[in-house]
Amino acid sequence: MSALLEVKDLVKTFGEGEAATRVLTGLDLQLQTGELSALLGPSGSGKSTLLTILGTLLKPSSGQHTMLGRDLADAGDAELTEFRNRHIGFVFQFHNLLPDFTALENVMFPAAVRAGRETASARERARELLVRVGLKDRMDFRTPKLSGGQKQRVAIARALMNKPELVLADEPTGNLDRESANQVMQLIGEINRDEQTTFLISTHDENIAAYCRRRISVHDGKVSST
Repeated sequence: MSALLEVKDLVKTFGEGEAATRVLTGLDLQLQTGELSALLGPSGSGKSTLLTILGTLLKPSSGQHTMLGRDLADAGDAELTEFRNRHIGFVFQFHNLLPDFTALENVMFPAAVRAGRETASARERARELLVRVGLKDRMDFRTPKLSGGQKQRVAIARALMNKPELVLADEPTGNLDRESANQVMQLIGEINRDEQTTFLISTHDENIAAYCRRRISVHDGKVSST
């Protein structure tokens, strides 16, 4: 495996003066291509802030952040938006699907944003992804008609739509029952193995972490073990 991304001496401070809160305190981390890793740590440890920075949705206060050889710490907003859309996928605890869209339309959405329109090739890839995640018979169902586990499968398919090298998942099974959570993690494991997509999964659940080959623990704004 080769290095996909690396952060060094990453610092993130919110607020100024006496109200300043330092959430990341000089964090170092490297992810290799094809990793399936769990990001662990108590509430307030800095996990969500780290994920948001790695996803280029938030800039660090200082430190280095590189991915695919690109310096992202000093990149402008337009460059970060283009990079994020091309190379990074997201899966959230609350899936964030568009309620008035079908499963197929939700999966297609990132490609439509990137191209500025819906394309036949994007529709075909979305269909292939929904078949891959076991939702062949739910493509035309709108979000409210799907179960929690099905919604999260749609979210995973959407995250993969633009063929990202990295997928960041923030408590992706937090709202699911144990059976559905296990099914989602088995699916993530299959995709990681078959397509070598790198996954970093933030979780409080030891059962979910057990599906991952690497455990990254964060405490007090730093990686404490890996």
